[in-house]
Amino acid sequence: MDRIQQLKAYLAASPTDSFLQHALGLEYIKLGEEEQAKRIFEELLAANPGYVGTYYQLGKLLEKTGQTEEAVRVYQEGMQQATAAGDQHAFGELRAALEDLIY
Repeated sequence: MDRIQQLKAYLAASPTDSFLQHALGLEYIKLGEEEQAKRIFEELLAANPGYVGTYYQLGKLLEKTGQTEEAVRVYQEGMQQATAAGDQHAFGELRAALEDLIY
């Protein structure tokens, strides 16, 4: 069973598991299936906006696909969520990604 099928099987048992959803999105990126990964990341953040690691991955994906304005918005939203969660490490990574993109 490949990793995507395995993750989908796990998600069938735990459909709201943010870690599994995030991992599935990363697997789609590895395969070059950016639209599928984007959809998964967006659905994850809609259901669990506090899952801050996904903002970085979604922002990088948006950058890669030329959606700069949307990437800026995602990084900024992620920084707000990281601040609310008290996650300074995630905040710093998101800020660095944003600064690299706009400067």
